[in-house]
Amino acid sequence: MYVVETHGISKIYGCNVIVDNLSLSLEQGQIMGLIGPNGAGKTTTLRMMMDIIKPDSGKVLILGEQMNADAQNHIGYLPEERGLYRKQKIIDSLVYLASLKGMNPVVARTRAMELLEKVGLSAHAEKKVEQLSHGMGQLVQLVSTIIHDPVLMIIDEPFNGLDPVNVQLVKDLMLELRSQNKSLILSTHRMNEVEEMCDRICMLNKGQQVLYGNLLDIKNRYRSNTLEVDYEGEFPPLSNVSDTKAANGKAHIILNGSTTAQDVLVQLVKSGLVIHRFEIATPTLNDIFISIAGKKNV
Repeated sequence: MYVVETHGISKIYGCNVIVDNLSLSLEQGQIMGLIGPNGAGKTTTLRMMMDIIKPDSGKVLILGEQMNADAQNHIGYLPEERGLYRKQKIIDSLVYLASLKGMNPVVARTRAMELLEKVGLSAHAEKKVEQLSHGMGQLVQLVSTIIHDPVLMIIDEPFNGLDPVNVQLVKDLMLELRSQNKSLILSTHRMNEVEEMCDRICMLNKGQQVLYGNLLDIKNRYRSNTLEVDYEGEFPPLSNVSDTKAANGKAHIILNGSTTAQDVLVQLVKSGLVIHRFEIATPTLNDIFISIAGKKNV
């Protein structure tokens, strides 16, 4: 049974199609990256999953059923708009939020201290939320999302406001949760931040699903679309490619789906460029998105 499924969900505001006929699924013990640029429809999709807003068509299933009170208690949700009680002590705020999910307050307090220790904030447990830095507040919000041991965690923009050390701490915590057979959906426009973590990817652009599936399968499918070149001389402009970055004797080229590596090599040779290395590379998710966006003229 899937932890979460969407079947053809759509959301329209006026004349604007925000999410268009989106279907996806996630199994237990997997992490899915819901990725795409700002305005792609990611947050709207998460809100429909959480039953905060209703889809205009299609349906969402959580643990095989439509959203109900029991399903709500099996989900941890961290929205993009953060919100803690600023005048309340951190520990009291966490215990209160956990109790809303049905946790015994004594158990919740013990669990809260364990998680605060894990993210390096146990010494601040008695401080008021308003005394925290932005990054510390982000970590407390994450603790509030996972404190009740949910089966599914839906997290919108998990890395906003975090320094590199805390970004890695959050990544490690999420990978630990996956190892405990938990499922996570991470929504972000920063594709590189989740690439190393995700089992599955759903990429949205202008409300439409433009890429979906197992991450390794996707990268292998698009492997012939990315080139790396080491060279000497002035790198020439290339025709019929989606993107080129060339500096300091190294070039990164993304093909547009109709151009082949051989076509690019011919252009480079004709330009007189001295080529030391010409290699088909494993693309990043950002490379793949640029390739798809270029091909679809979006």
